[in-house]
Amino acid sequence: MAEPAGEAAPQADGVSEEAAARPRGFRLLGEDKSVHQALGGGKAADVLLWKDKKTSAAVIGGATVLWVLFEVVDYHFLTLISHVLIGVLAILFLWSKATIFIKKSPPDIPEVKISEDLAVNVALALRTDINQALHLLREISLGHDLMKFLGVIVALWILSEIGSLCDFLTLFYVAVLMLHTVPILYHKYQDKVDHFAGKAHVELSRQYSVLDAKVLSKIPRGPAKDKKQN
Repeated sequence: MAEPAGEAAPQADGVSEEAAARPRGFRLLGEDKSVHQALGGGKAADVLLWKDKKTSAAVIGGATVLWVLFEVVDYHFLTLISHVLIGVLAILFLWSKATIFIKKSPPDIPEVKISEDLAVNVALALRTDINQALHLLREISLGHDLMKFLGVIVALWILSEIGSLCDFLTLFYVAVLMLHTVPILYHKYQDKVDHFAGKAHVELSRQYSVLDAKVLSKIPRGPAKDKKQN
């Protein structure tokens, strides 16, 4: 009985070593951050990771219907909204009138209001995101982080190229599809993606070091500001 246990011990140690070594590798989201946490950890994360399959399918289906109506059928936004409201109001009006003749209770239409708490929470969330974006732009403008500057420039250039190939609605539809496919694929193949991302990060860091040594370090800089004497 001792020999099988002894043979199994190296395998268990090997597995534990791999599991212990895995978190120390390069992680796109950080050591202790999961995909669900990176997406906010709430209902939105559940929808994007298809944990709430009905809602996820409804979002994809709704976005597809809107894209087909506006891009394929060539519907206009105001025309669609007007037709939908005409249909809904006509059905509810006729239903309410019909209940008088058939002697049944009228439809129970709830009163919908936007609460003050909801409006404040949305405004606070937008305020936080906008402030973070403005802070990032300020840091880049002041020249504090060259990597962020290059990353933002490349992202904006890619966005401009994509915008020249398709309109805003198509871009929005593609973004919805990517939000419902990329996170779940990354969650499923996270180890492989992080492995290749780690290699790319090492190579980019090496290229940046070469660029910094040959070019950036030779750029003349202004004199540092003297600290105020007390």
